[in-house]
Amino acid sequence: MLDPAEREPSAARNIYAFGLTSFLNDTASEMAYWVLPAFLASLGAGPAQLGLIEGVAESVASFAKLFSGYLTDHISRRKPVVVAGYFAANAVKPLLAMVTAWPQILLIRFTDRLAKGVRGAPRDVMVAESVPRERLGSAYGLIQSMDSAGAIAGPLAALVLLTRFGIRGVFWAAAVPGALCVLVASLGIRERRRAAPGGEAGAAVPTSGKFEPRASSSGERLILPTSFYFVLVAVTLFSLGNSSDMFLVLRAQNVGIPVAFAPLLGLVFNITYTLASWPAGWFSDRVPRRLVGSAGYVIFAGVYFVFGRAPSTLAIWIAMAVYGFYYALTQPVLKALVVETVGEQVRGRALGIYFFVTSVATLGASLITGELWKHYGAAIPFYFSAGMALIAAGILQVAGRGRSLRG
Repeated sequence: MLDPAEREPSAARNIYAFGLTSFLNDTASEMAYWVLPAFLASLGAGPAQLGLIEGVAESVASFAKLFSGYLTDHISRRKPVVVAGYFAANAVKPLLAMVTAWPQILLIRFTDRLAKGVRGAPRDVMVAESVPRERLGSAYGLIQSMDSAGAIAGPLAALVLLTRFGIRGVFWAAAVPGALCVLVASLGIRERRRAAPGGEAGAAVPTSGKFEPRASSSGERLILPTSFYFVLVAVTLFSLGNSSDMFLVLRAQNVGIPVAFAPLLGLVFNITYTLASWPAGWFSDRVPRRLVGSAGYVIFAGVYFVFGRAPSTLAIWIAMAVYGFYYALTQPVLKALVVETVGEQVRGRALGIYFFVTSVATLGASLITGELWKHYGAAIPFYFSAGMALIAAGILQVAGRGRSLRG
């Protein structure tokens, strides 16, 4: 086993490479898709076509995440899958500048989300293999912080370019951070090369030429423990109340915040999210992660309660800023919790199931929220979401008391 001091430099390099890759990729994505609704309208498409495109795109991403999780546990090298995923997603974005009909956009979005779904699990497993367990939350937090920073940089870049080059010019410009993303992923990311399952147990050969013992396979390590399923139940229940953030924007408009300020609501949330993600991940390395994740769910409940009451526009602005803390306390932290709850031989499968269930439940949450809003008014769906979040926070506390396998 390599001494931790020897692994430290390569671990830091890998995490920064993953972080920069996420920043560049999200910058390119947000540049392109922030202006997509207006571009669809210019092609004669409306809300129905937009709903179809996003529904198909998110559905394929959900199933791709599940597939990639199982794939991750059965391949010896994950970097080619990750790089290919970034390459495919960023290769199709500039094609938006050449489309003439909305079905072409559907194909591009399909490819983009498929690529994202496939690369997700292998990337997160590679991150887990790059750092010691006691730094797992900090690693995921840094990467998430860089990712959400790209969600700020992308729309701002699009706003600057839009006035001079138009929508199609923004799509062409998105190719620049996209190409840099693929370059950084190709040259900056390193992985420890492992023998595929079923191969000779013993040493795994890192790409650097150093050797690290590979944990021998056992029936116990191939089983997802009870504690993982507790986490899964908590996340699923929460996700059934976690509808699209567009409902928050719609509620803000009902309260009196002009539609032109909608992008500013997103900016306020993303700034908080970006600043808090790394500290939240770092903090979760020092206290039980389930406590941090539960705190995020409680914050979510408070924010949604405020949106349900909607006492003033100022309260909505403050709640939107606080909303970023919910994301920071849950997105990187729960991912780290899933990884450390299971054995290292099934990390990919666990992440794939986690991503898949979350995506499907979140899609269902938007349907539930829409129906509740339609039949019972605007406040009820937000109270429902707040209640589901509090129940999930309680179940998440139980998750930490089950037996867990440390990969």
